Amino acid sequence: MKRYPVDKLQVTSLENRQQMGAVAAQEAAEVLRNIIAQKGHAVAMFAAAYSQSEVLSGLVASDVDWTKVTAFHMDNYIGLPLDAPQQFSSFLNEYLFGKLSFGQVYLMGNTEDDAPRYAALLRDHPLDVCFLGVGENGHLAFNDPHVADFNDPLLVKKVELDEVCRNQQVRDKCFATLEDVPHYALTVTIPALLSAGEIFCAVPALPKADAVRAMLTGPVSESCPASILRRHPSARLYLDPDSSSKL
Repeated sequence: MKRYPVDKLQVTSLENRQQMGAVAAQEAAEVLRNIIAQKGHAVAMFAAAYSQSEVLSGLVASDVDWTKVTAFHMDNYIGLPLDAPQQFSSFLNEYLFGKLSFGQVYLMGNTEDDAPRYAALLRDHPLDVCFLGVGENGHLAFNDPHVADFNDPLLVKKVELDEVCRNQQVRDKCFATLEDVPHYALTVTIPALLSAGEIFCAVPALPKADAVRAMLTGPVSESCPASILRRHPSARLYLDPDSSSKL
């Protein structure tokens, strides 16, 4: 294990992907327990992607009192049925929300009209912890470079997905072909993600190596949305040997 700061971001490089997920989940669980001890409850937001599988498994196995946690997620495809396995609310229901007794789970819909409702819920439930991944194009949630706005006035918005992002969904075997991948989604915006008091970002695998290099060694810029994590006062990034191979 190797730890080092990049600006304000604390980076941890682990020996393998399984250790990456286990350490991230263990340290996040400790933070959640402390928040619950101090406040009586916690509000957490979760990324939905197979890159987060090890983190989610570690959280499921942790001893957090999930009845005292309110849960959100950060994106959904527009127009894709809510029960489709590729839909992010459906993914988290299978791998996280359905496995634990959360105090409350707020799921995003699949229409543009749902953005104001979900934004209002976020205003009413300020985030304590956010669990993030990073896309191959450096996106956070579905804030691809062409739509990312570090000063976005919205908390939730409709976005058009870029081709790199859509192709990633095919490479991740979520969809059989590019034509099957929806063009539009709802996403929680960059300022909403960064509003969390604590951020845990796990990024495994070789296809993410270019994005990791850009976010840690390039400018803090919307051309690599994940680079903004370097300015958050309490963000942690967890890498495996593949994702850190180009540093």
